[in-house]
Amino acid sequence: MTTIDRTKLKTLQKREEARFLAEHPKSAELYKRAQSSLLGGVPMNWMKKWAGAFPVFVKSAKGAHFTDVDGRDYVDLCLGDTGAMTGHSPEVVAEAVAHRVRDGITLMLPTEDSLWVGEDLKRRFGLPYWQFTLTATDANRFSIRIAREITQRSKILVFHYCYHGTVDESFAALQEGVVGPRRGNIGAPVNPAETTRVVEFNDLNALEDALRHHDVACVLAEPAMTNVGIILPEDGYWKSARELCQRYGSLLIADETHTICAGPGGCTAEWKLDPDMLVFGKAIGSGIPGGTYGVSEEVAQRINARIHLEDCDVGGIGGTLAGNALSICAMRVTLEHVLTPKSFERMIPLAKRFNDGVAAEIRAHDLSWNVIQLGARAEYTFAAKPPRNGGESAAAADFELERFLHLYALNRGVLLTPFHNMALMCPATTESDIDAHTKIFASAAQELTT
Repeated sequence: MTTIDRTKLKTLQKREEARFLAEHPKSAELYKRAQSSLLGGVPMNWMKKWAGAFPVFVKSAKGAHFTDVDGRDYVDLCLGDTGAMTGHSPEVVAEAVAHRVRDGITLMLPTEDSLWVGEDLKRRFGLPYWQFTLTATDANRFSIRIAREITQRSKILVFHYCYHGTVDESFAALQEGVVGPRRGNIGAPVNPAETTRVVEFNDLNALEDALRHHDVACVLAEPAMTNVGIILPEDGYWKSARELCQRYGSLLIADETHTICAGPGGCTAEWKLDPDMLVFGKAIGSGIPGGTYGVSEEVAQRINARIHLEDCDVGGIGGTLAGNALSICAMRVTLEHVLTPKSFERMIPLAKRFNDGVAAEIRAHDLSWNVIQLGARAEYTFAAKPPRNGGESAAAADFELERFLHLYALNRGVLLTPFHNMALMCPATTESDIDAHTKIFASAAQELTT
């Protein structure tokens, strides 16, 4: 296998950094101005992680492309890290949202759209009852609260290197087999070992050992891990894991926020999973903030028996803007017209085209990397074979190499997700968009290996 020359990598990185600075003078000017009003010069802390010296400032976005303030056009394979998996501003959603804005945005009262959305979610995922939030993080938080309430257990279980938004309990990791705060965990309210058990994905023995304590209210999991590279479940894993949850009295929560890429009903429908609860956010409203969580008949009965009318507004589940008319309108139009079976029939083959193109270049340059596809999503990692858990994937991470490849692509008009090497397809993505990335990836591999 080819070994990357680190001296050459540093030289190439400096060249790309110089090119970035030369081609983004207006973004540089805005970033400098932002230092005096925005903490760190960005609207949100993680925006500092973009591969350039600063994030490019966006002027407009439509479909699978966006234009920055310097007039440069980009193929967007990040798509808001799934938030814009529908494509930027689908026309049908933009028109419906504009109409809804004129008729009332937030009321603390339901609209008929909420019934349509609930019925559609029931059909897609198989769970009968739904409520709405502003984010998938909130949906995860509320699901955890419900699980704790009805099981009267204190802990949750997550997988090593999982990601479930900003849920406090999920920022736990294994350090030499011991649960502790995940690296970079900012201001943790308590040591997550007090709230969370952590095991490696695809390890049924470890899962059972953790559940044997009979203190786990719920297992919160993506059906396939997506935020530390794509990690697929081994054959039969979820069937056995579901049986373990039932045996030890722990609820299973499927977080489909990213894995909705697998199809209109996410992995739950594609793989015939049977979760007790399910969370879906980000793309559900085409970028308009919104999230949702659904529950089984049994969970609904158990939680309804414990909620008293007098206290239902102060129990830690809610949010004044949750379920607002604008969000629900965006959800309805997105589900009805954008995240449809027809769209996935187009998007998934494009992800395969991305996957196959990258795989061919990895082979051609004898690199010890791999690329994995999950529905409309694909991602490459710096490991010789697909990792089977978060620990293996994290061990293969190469921050220096990743930033170079991201900046190399950005300088040539393709945006990848800043946190990892993920590419996502939307209904507006084209074969030429994918081929543009393949060509750039091939060029980068050639420069790295010659």
